[in-house]
Amino acid sequence: MMNLPLLSNYLLALKPLIEIAILWSVIYHIMLFFEGTRAVHVLRGITIILIMFFVFQKLGFERLDWLFTKMFAISVIAILIIFHPEIRQGLARLGQRHLFGTILREEELEQVLREIVKAAEGLSKYKIGALIAIEKEISLKPYIESGVMIDASVSNELIQTIFTPGSLLHDGGIIIQHGRISAAGCLFPLTENHDLSRIFGTRHRAAIGLSEETDAIAIIMSEERGDMSLAYQGKLYQGLNREELLFKIKEVIKIKKQDGGK
Repeated sequence: MMNLPLLSNYLLALKPLIEIAILWSVIYHIMLFFEGTRAVHVLRGITIILIMFFVFQKLGFERLDWLFTKMFAISVIAILIIFHPEIRQGLARLGQRHLFGTILREEELEQVLREIVKAAEGLSKYKIGALIAIEKEISLKPYIESGVMIDASVSNELIQTIFTPGSLLHDGGIIIQHGRISAAGCLFPLTENHDLSRIFGTRHRAAIGLSEETDAIAIIMSEERGDMSLAYQGKLYQGLNREELLFKIKEVIKIKKQDGGK
């Protein structure tokens, strides 16, 4: 049987490895917390600083340890101020729900998505601008309140009617929540990405902005070019056809594509 002094020495030798494992676990979960936001890039830099801080402590570099301790305290305050929208989004993710807030049978979800894509294709064909947001896990309630409540079944005909030029609800976006059209004429935040090409108008900027603030899927039909695009987590996927759009939505919400007709 191993004596106590020897066991104590083994534990002391393992202590740094345990500390490193805990540190990496914390960093990993923080990165997941901010996944898909602007803050994730800053957090990668902070991760490097934390590793350096840990190394300096272990090596006994007192002056560098003191300097990094002060820098870290200031950076925490700066992050709370600069990235409060991302922190709010991350906190919202802690209360994750299923797509549409309720569990739909796969065939019901399939039907909803096909109606959305069919409407998108019809609007795109006639170069009618439109913006459709599909709620995932983060609630879109604040944006629903900016529009007109509808609470109707998702249908190709209704979506195209809402976005018909001259309609009072044409200029806003619609939100699909719980497998139903919750509201229309909704206002979404515009992206702060200054590198976005000038060819993209307000709809595209609003779609990207919404996808930066939430985990919603935003589908855009261009009035100028007549093409279909999808925005998710701040990224824009352009020039999609009907099959590509349906596939991309399913890929995002992680459901298996059914065999059969398109």
